[in-house]
Amino acid sequence: MMEQESFERLAVQHPNGRYDVVVGAGLLPRLRELAGVRGQMVVVTDDNVGPHHAAQIEADAVITVPAGEVHKNLDFVRTIYDGLFAVGMDRKGTVVALGGGVIGDMAGFAAATYMRGVDFVQCPTTLLSMVDASVGGKVGVDVPQGKNLVGAFKQPTAVCADITTLQTLPAVEFAAGMAEVIKHGILNDGGILRSVERGEWGVGREDTPHSPHPTLYSLIAQAICVKRDVVEEDPYEQGRRAHLNLGHTFGHAIEQVSQFRVRHGEGVAMGLVAAARLSARLEHCDPVLQGQIEEWLTAVNLPTRIPADLDAEAIYAAMGTDKKKAGGRVRFVLLHGLGEPFTTGEVAETAVIATIRELQA
Repeated sequence: MMEQESFERLAVQHPNGRYDVVVGAGLLPRLRELAGVRGQMVVVTDDNVGPHHAAQIEADAVITVPAGEVHKNLDFVRTIYDGLFAVGMDRKGTVVALGGGVIGDMAGFAAATYMRGVDFVQCPTTLLSMVDASVGGKVGVDVPQGKNLVGAFKQPTAVCADITTLQTLPAVEFAAGMAEVIKHGILNDGGILRSVERGEWGVGREDTPHSPHPTLYSLIAQAICVKRDVVEEDPYEQGRRAHLNLGHTFGHAIEQVSQFRVRHGEGVAMGLVAAARLSARLEHCDPVLQGQIEEWLTAVNLPTRIPADLDAEAIYAAMGTDKKKAGGRVRFVLLHGLGEPFTTGEVAETAVIATIRELQA
Protein backbone atom coordinates (compact mmCIF):
# COMPACT_ATOMS: atom_id res chain seq x y z
CA MET A 1 0.00 0.00 0.00
CA MET A 2 1.12 3.59 -0.68
CA GLU A 3 2.07 5.43 2.47
CA GLN A 4 0.31 8.67 3.47
CA GLU A 5 3.40 10.60 2.45
CA SER A 6 2.90 9.35 -1.10
CA PHE A 7 5.90 7.08 -1.38
CA GLU A 8 6.60 3.42 -0.98
CA ARG A 9 9.72 1.65 0.29
CA LEU A 10 10.72 -1.67 -1.25
CA ALA A 11 13.48 -3.48 0.63
CA VAL A 12 16.22 -5.20 -1.38
CA GLN A 13 18.49 -7.75 0.30
CA HIS A 14 22.02 -8.44 -0.98
CA PRO A 15 25.00 -10.46 0.30
CA ASN A 16 26.44 -7.54 2.27
CA GLY A 17 23.26 -6.02 3.62
CA ARG A 18 20.15 -4.31 2.29
CA TYR A 19 18.91 -1.06 0.82
CA ASP A 20 15.54 0.53 0.11
CA VAL A 21 14.05 1.51 -3.22
CA VAL A 22 11.84 4.51 -2.53
CA VAL A 23 9.16 5.07 -5.18
CA GLY A 24 7.05 8.21 -5.09
CA ALA A 25 6.56 11.81 -6.18
CA GLY A 26 8.51 14.91 -5.14
CA LEU A 27 11.34 12.93 -3.54
CA LEU A 28 14.49 14.68 -4.82
CA PRO A 29 14.37 17.66 -2.39
CA ARG A 30 14.29 15.11 0.46
CA LEU A 31 17.03 12.89 -0.91
CA ARG A 32 19.53 13.33 1.91
CA GLU A 33 16.89 12.35 4.48
CA LEU A 34 15.31 9.51 2.45
CA ALA A 35 18.68 7.97 1.53
CA GLY A 36 20.22 8.50 4.97
CA VAL A 37 23.22 10.44 3.64
CA ARG A 38 25.36 11.93 6.41
CA GLY A 39 28.57 13.10 4.75
CA GLN A 40 29.53 14.94 1.59
CA MET A 41 27.15 14.35 -1.32
CA VAL A 42 28.11 14.88 -4.96
CA VAL A 43 25.62 14.53 -7.81
CA VAL A 44 26.74 13.07 -11.14
CA THR A 45 24.32 13.88 -13.97
CA ASP A 46 24.26 14.65 -17.69
CA ASP A 47 23.57 17.79 -19.68
CA ASN A 48 20.02 16.67 -20.49
CA VAL A 49 18.84 15.79 -16.98
CA GLY A 50 20.91 18.21 -14.90
CA PRO A 51 19.20 21.44 -16.00
CA HIS A 52 15.78 19.99 -15.13
CA HIS A 53 16.42 18.29 -11.80
CA ALA A 54 19.88 18.80 -10.24
CA ALA A 55 18.91 22.01 -8.41
CA GLN A 56 16.26 20.10 -6.43
CA ILE A 57 18.98 18.16 -4.58
CA GLU A 58 20.91 19.90 -1.80
CA ALA A 59 24.29 18.59 -2.94
CA ASP A 60 27.80 19.76 -2.19
CA ALA A 61 28.66 19.71 -5.89
CA VAL A 62 27.28 18.66 -9.27
CA ILE A 63 29.41 16.95 -11.94
CA THR A 64 27.91 17.04 -15.43
CA VAL A 65 28.94 14.82 -18.33
CA PRO A 66 27.58 14.71 -21.89
CA ALA A 67 24.40 12.71 -22.37
CA GLY A 68 24.28 9.49 -24.38
CA GLU A 69 25.54 5.92 -24.51
CA VAL A 70 28.44 6.97 -26.75
CA HIS A 71 29.96 8.72 -23.71
CA LYS A 72 29.68 5.70 -21.39
CA ASN A 73 33.37 4.91 -21.50
CA LEU A 74 36.52 5.15 -19.41
CA ASP A 75 37.45 8.56 -20.81
CA PHE A 76 34.33 10.17 -19.40
CA VAL A 77 34.52 8.19 -16.16
CA ARG A 78 37.91 9.86 -15.75
CA THR A 79 36.16 13.25 -15.85
CA ILE A 80 33.99 12.07 -12.94
CA TYR A 81 37.12 11.11 -10.97
CA ASP A 82 38.59 14.54 -11.74
CA GLY A 83 35.45 16.22 -10.46
CA LEU A 84 35.43 14.20 -7.25
CA PHE A 85 39.05 15.05 -6.58
CA ALA A 86 38.40 18.71 -7.37
CA VAL A 87 35.72 18.99 -4.66
CA GLY A 88 37.78 17.00 -2.15
CA MET A 89 35.46 13.99 -1.90
CA ASP A 90 36.74 11.66 0.81
CA ARG A 91 35.92 8.02 1.56
CA LYS A 92 32.93 9.01 3.69
CA GLY A 93 31.25 10.81 0.83
CA THR A 94 28.36 9.66 -1.35
CA VAL A 95 28.08 9.73 -5.13
CA VAL A 96 24.52 10.30 -6.39
CA ALA A 97 23.64 9.17 -9.91
CA LEU A 98 20.93 11.48 -11.27
CA GLY A 99 19.84 10.30 -14.70
CA GLY A 100 19.09 7.23 -16.74
CA GLY A 101 20.89 3.93 -16.99
CA VAL A 102 23.98 5.41 -18.63
CA ILE A 103 24.57 7.82 -15.74
CA GLY A 104 23.80 5.08 -13.23
CA ASP A 105 26.42 2.86 -14.83
CA MET A 106 29.07 5.58 -15.08
CA ALA A 107 28.54 7.11 -11.65
CA GLY A 108 28.24 3.66 -10.07
CA PHE A 109 31.48 2.48 -11.66
CA ALA A 110 33.20 5.66 -10.48
CA ALA A 111 31.82 5.14 -6.95
CA ALA A 112 32.95 1.51 -6.95
CA THR A 113 36.53 2.44 -7.84
CA TYR A 114 37.13 5.95 -6.44
CA MET A 115 39.36 5.49 -3.37
CA ARG A 116 38.46 1.77 -3.61
CA GLY A 117 34.80 2.51 -3.10
CA VAL A 118 32.48 5.18 -1.70
CA ASP A 119 28.73 5.12 -1.03
CA PHE A 120 26.43 5.32 -4.02
CA VAL A 121 22.79 6.42 -4.34
CA GLN A 122 20.72 5.94 -7.49
CA CYS A 123 18.20 8.59 -8.53
CA PRO A 124 16.85 7.18 -11.80
CA THR A 125 15.02 9.69 -14.01
CA THR A 126 13.89 7.36 -16.80
CA LEU A 127 11.34 4.58 -16.62
CA LEU A 128 13.95 2.14 -17.93
CA SER A 129 16.42 2.92 -15.17
CA MET A 130 13.73 2.94 -12.48
CA VAL A 131 12.52 -0.59 -13.21
CA ASP A 132 15.79 -2.17 -14.31
CA ALA A 133 19.20 -0.52 -14.27
CA SER A 134 18.97 1.06 -10.81
CA VAL A 135 18.24 -2.23 -9.01
CA GLY A 136 20.68 -5.10 -8.72
CA GLY A 137 24.10 -3.57 -8.24
CA LYS A 138 25.63 -4.02 -11.69
CA VAL A 139 27.61 -1.03 -13.00
CA GLY A 140 29.97 -0.72 -15.93
CA VAL A 141 31.14 1.04 -19.05
CA ASP A 142 31.48 0.22 -22.71
CA VAL A 143 34.73 -0.43 -24.56
CA PRO A 144 35.27 -0.71 -28.32
CA GLN A 145 34.88 -4.49 -28.06
CA GLY A 146 31.33 -4.29 -26.65
CA LYS A 147 28.83 -3.02 -24.09
CA ASN A 148 29.47 -3.17 -20.34
CA LEU A 149 32.59 -5.30 -20.67
CA VAL A 150 34.38 -3.34 -17.91
CA GLY A 151 32.41 -3.11 -14.70
CA ALA A 152 31.76 -4.17 -11.14
CA PHE A 153 29.07 -5.24 -8.70
CA LYS A 154 28.36 -2.12 -6.64
CA GLN A 155 25.25 -2.11 -4.48
CA PRO A 156 23.66 1.29 -3.88
CA THR A 157 22.93 2.44 -0.35
CA ALA A 158 19.52 3.60 -1.59
CA VAL A 159 17.48 4.07 -4.75
CA CYS A 160 15.17 7.08 -4.99
CA ALA A 161 12.74 6.78 -7.91
CA ASP A 162 10.98 10.15 -8.11
CA ILE A 163 8.29 9.64 -10.74
CA THR A 164 7.79 13.38 -11.19
CA THR A 165 11.05 13.35 -13.14
CA LEU A 166 9.20 11.40 -15.83
CA GLN A 167 7.30 14.58 -16.70
CA THR A 168 10.39 15.82 -18.56
CA LEU A 169 10.97 12.48 -20.27
CA PRO A 170 10.11 12.44 -24.00
CA ALA A 171 7.41 9.91 -24.86
CA VAL A 172 9.86 7.94 -27.03
CA GLU A 173 12.11 7.43 -23.99
CA PHE A 174 9.16 6.46 -21.81
CA ALA A 175 8.24 3.85 -24.42
CA ALA A 176 11.82 2.56 -24.37
CA GLY A 177 11.47 1.94 -20.63
CA MET A 178 8.31 -0.03 -21.23
CA ALA A 179 10.43 -2.67 -22.99
CA GLU A 180 11.92 -3.65 -19.64
CA VAL A 181 8.51 -3.51 -17.95
CA ILE A 182 7.08 -5.88 -20.57
CA LYS A 183 10.16 -8.11 -20.26
CA HIS A 184 9.51 -8.43 -16.52
CA GLY A 185 5.91 -9.30 -17.28
CA ILE A 186 6.96 -12.01 -19.74
CA LEU A 187 9.34 -13.46 -17.18
CA ASN A 188 6.96 -13.91 -14.28
CA ASP A 189 4.30 -11.27 -13.67
CA GLY A 190 1.13 -11.56 -15.68
CA GLY A 191 -0.34 -8.60 -13.80
CA ILE A 192 2.07 -6.30 -15.58
CA LEU A 193 0.98 -7.62 -18.97
CA ARG A 194 -2.69 -7.17 -18.09
CA SER A 195 -1.96 -3.55 -17.18
CA VAL A 196 -0.25 -3.07 -20.53
CA GLU A 197 -3.24 -4.55 -22.34
CA ARG A 198 -5.66 -2.25 -20.49
CA GLY A 199 -3.46 0.82 -21.08
CA GLU A 200 -4.49 2.19 -17.69
CA TRP A 201 -1.64 4.67 -17.36
CA GLY A 202 -1.01 5.55 -21.05
CA VAL A 203 2.32 6.42 -22.65
CA GLY A 204 1.70 9.95 -23.87
CA ARG A 205 1.67 11.26 -27.41
CA GLU A 206 4.82 10.93 -29.47
CA ASP A 207 5.37 14.71 -29.58
CA THR A 208 4.91 15.43 -25.88
CA PRO A 209 6.56 14.42 -22.63
CA HIS A 210 4.79 11.77 -20.61
CA SER A 211 2.66 12.94 -17.71
CA PRO A 212 2.64 10.27 -14.98
CA HIS A 213 -0.70 8.55 -14.47
CA PRO A 214 -1.65 7.84 -10.83
CA THR A 215 -1.38 4.08 -11.36
CA LEU A 216 2.20 4.43 -12.56
CA TYR A 217 3.28 3.98 -8.93
CA SER A 218 1.98 0.44 -8.85
CA LEU A 219 3.27 -0.48 -12.30
CA ILE A 220 6.80 0.65 -11.43
CA ALA A 221 6.64 -1.08 -8.05
CA GLN A 222 5.45 -4.34 -9.67
CA ALA A 223 8.30 -4.26 -12.20
CA ILE A 224 10.89 -3.46 -9.53
CA CYS A 225 9.65 -6.35 -7.40
CA VAL A 226 10.18 -8.79 -10.28
CA LYS A 227 13.80 -7.75 -10.59
CA ARG A 228 14.30 -7.56 -6.82
CA ASP A 229 13.11 -11.11 -6.30
CA VAL A 230 15.47 -12.40 -8.98
CA VAL A 231 18.59 -10.52 -7.86
CA GLU A 232 18.03 -11.44 -4.22
CA GLU A 233 18.05 -15.11 -5.22
CA ASP A 234 21.04 -14.74 -7.57
CA PRO A 235 23.03 -11.57 -6.78
CA TYR A 236 26.09 -12.45 -8.90
CA GLU A 237 24.33 -13.83 -11.99
CA GLN A 238 25.25 -17.46 -11.46
CA GLY A 239 21.83 -18.83 -12.37
CA ARG A 240 18.30 -17.41 -12.53
CA ARG A 241 19.46 -13.80 -12.85
CA ALA A 242 20.56 -14.55 -16.40
CA HIS A 243 16.86 -14.70 -17.30
CA LEU A 244 16.75 -10.91 -16.89
CA ASN A 245 18.81 -10.78 -20.09
CA LEU A 246 15.80 -11.92 -22.12
CA GLY A 247 15.97 -9.95 -25.37
CA HIS A 248 19.34 -8.44 -24.49
CA THR A 249 21.70 -10.67 -26.48
CA PHE A 250 19.94 -9.56 -29.65
CA GLY A 251 19.27 -6.08 -28.30
CA HIS A 252 22.82 -5.18 -27.27
CA ALA A 253 24.17 -6.38 -30.62
CA ILE A 254 21.57 -4.34 -32.52
CA GLU A 255 22.47 -1.25 -30.47
CA GLN A 256 26.17 -1.74 -31.13
CA VAL A 257 25.85 -2.32 -34.87
CA SER A 258 23.52 0.69 -35.21
CA GLN A 259 26.17 2.77 -33.42
CA PHE A 260 23.54 3.41 -30.74
CA ARG A 261 21.06 4.97 -33.14
CA VAL A 262 18.74 2.29 -31.71
CA ARG A 263 17.93 3.08 -28.08
CA HIS A 264 18.50 0.39 -25.48
CA GLY A 265 14.79 -0.13 -24.86
CA GLU A 266 14.11 -0.30 -28.58
CA GLY A 267 16.85 -2.89 -28.99
CA VAL A 268 15.38 -4.92 -26.12
CA ALA A 269 11.95 -4.75 -27.77
CA MET A 270 13.38 -6.09 -31.03
CA GLY A 271 15.29 -8.67 -29.00
CA LEU A 272 12.14 -9.88 -27.22
CA VAL A 273 10.48 -10.54 -30.58
CA ALA A 274 13.65 -12.20 -31.89
CA ALA A 275 13.93 -14.41 -28.78
CA ALA A 276 10.33 -15.57 -29.23
CA ARG A 277 10.83 -16.20 -32.94
CA LEU A 278 14.05 -18.13 -32.32
CA SER A 279 12.34 -20.13 -29.56
CA ALA A 280 9.54 -21.10 -31.96
CA ARG A 281 12.03 -21.90 -34.74
CA LEU A 282 13.77 -24.32 -32.38
CA GLU A 283 10.38 -25.74 -31.33
CA HIS A 284 10.67 -24.59 -27.73
CA CYS A 285 7.42 -22.60 -27.74
CA ASP A 286 4.18 -22.04 -29.61
CA PRO A 287 4.64 -19.60 -32.53
CA VAL A 288 1.66 -17.57 -31.27
CA LEU A 289 3.85 -16.27 -28.44
CA GLN A 290 5.67 -13.98 -30.86
CA GLY A 291 2.41 -12.38 -31.89
CA GLN A 292 1.39 -11.81 -28.28
CA ILE A 293 4.69 -10.11 -27.50
CA GLU A 294 4.42 -7.96 -30.60
CA GLU A 295 0.94 -6.81 -29.52
CA TRP A 296 2.20 -5.70 -26.10
CA LEU A 297 5.15 -3.87 -27.64
CA THR A 298 3.03 -2.20 -30.31
CA ALA A 299 0.59 -1.04 -27.63
CA VAL A 300 3.35 1.08 -26.06
CA ASN A 301 4.80 2.38 -29.34
CA LEU A 302 7.83 0.11 -29.46
CA PRO A 303 9.36 -1.37 -32.63
CA THR A 304 8.99 -5.07 -33.39
CA ARG A 305 11.27 -5.27 -36.43
CA ILE A 306 15.05 -4.93 -36.79
CA PRO A 307 16.18 -2.10 -39.11
CA ALA A 308 16.78 -3.47 -42.60
CA ASP A 309 19.98 -1.45 -43.06
CA LEU A 310 21.78 -3.37 -40.28
CA ASP A 311 23.84 -6.31 -41.49
CA ALA A 312 22.61 -9.60 -40.00
CA GLU A 313 26.10 -11.13 -39.95
CA ALA A 314 27.45 -8.04 -38.20
CA ILE A 315 24.74 -8.35 -35.55
CA TYR A 316 25.67 -11.99 -34.97
CA ALA A 317 29.37 -11.08 -34.81
CA ALA A 318 28.59 -8.43 -32.18
CA MET A 319 26.97 -11.14 -30.07
CA GLY A 320 30.39 -12.80 -29.91
CA THR A 321 31.63 -10.04 -27.59
CA ASP A 322 28.68 -10.45 -25.22
CA LYS A 323 29.90 -10.87 -21.63
CA LYS A 324 27.24 -13.55 -21.09
CA LYS A 325 29.12 -15.86 -23.44
CA ALA A 326 30.27 -19.10 -21.80
CA GLY A 327 32.70 -21.71 -23.07
CA GLY A 328 33.10 -19.80 -26.31
CA ARG A 329 29.35 -20.04 -27.02
CA VAL A 330 26.83 -17.23 -27.22
CA ARG A 331 24.16 -17.90 -24.59
CA PHE A 332 20.56 -17.00 -25.34
CA VAL A 333 17.60 -16.60 -23.03
CA LEU A 334 14.71 -18.34 -24.79
CA LEU A 335 11.13 -19.18 -23.85
CA HIS A 336 9.01 -22.27 -23.40
CA GLY A 337 6.11 -19.89 -22.77
CA LEU A 338 5.11 -16.94 -20.59
CA GLY A 339 6.89 -17.25 -17.25
CA GLU A 340 9.07 -20.08 -18.59
CA PRO A 341 12.47 -18.67 -19.61
CA PHE A 342 15.60 -20.78 -19.94
CA THR A 343 19.19 -20.26 -21.08
CA THR A 344 21.05 -22.22 -23.72
CA GLY A 345 24.28 -22.08 -25.68
CA GLU A 346 23.08 -24.73 -28.13
CA VAL A 347 21.91 -22.46 -30.93
CA ALA A 348 23.28 -22.68 -34.46
CA GLU A 349 24.59 -19.53 -36.10
CA THR A 350 22.39 -20.20 -39.13
CA ALA A 351 19.25 -20.18 -36.96
CA VAL A 352 20.18 -16.86 -35.36
CA ILE A 353 21.01 -15.15 -38.66
CA ALA A 354 17.85 -16.50 -40.29
CA THR A 355 15.80 -15.12 -37.38
CA ILE A 356 17.40 -11.69 -37.72
CA ARG A 357 16.77 -11.58 -41.47
CA GLU A 358 13.15 -12.62 -41.08
CA LEU A 359 12.60 -9.74 -38.68
CA GLN A 360 14.13 -7.30 -41.17
CA ALA A 361 11.57 -8.13 -43.88
